[in-house]
Amino acid sequence: MSAEEFDSYTRGKTLFYGQNGASYGAEVYMDNRRVRWSFLDGQCKEGEWYEEAGHICFVYDDNPDPQCWTFRKEGSGLVARFQNAPGTTDLYEADDLGQEMICLGPEIGV
Repeated sequence: MSAEEFDSYTRGKTLFYGQNGASYGAEVYMDNRRVRWSFLDGQCKEGEWYEEAGHICFVYDDNPDPQCWTFRKEGSGLVARFQNAPGTTDLYEADDLGQEMICLGPEIGV
């Protein structure tokens, strides 16, 4: 999937991803290729994506190392394959994981 196709498909959406029948995480796709990722644990990471060598790569504010994926449309959603670690299981877009993407505020304490 090209950057243009990926942007057209994802922009303005929150997509939930599953792996091996279990929830994996969710990502909000915003304007200007900005994203917000969560493993559905209440912790969210802000970042952005870009295309490089046919891959869609993500960098996050807390981790500047690119995480690159290939995406393809299959059935009713996307399938993502992590390119940094060949042989890993694909993620798939899940319609309903029975979970919400909640971003808790920063931890404040003594």
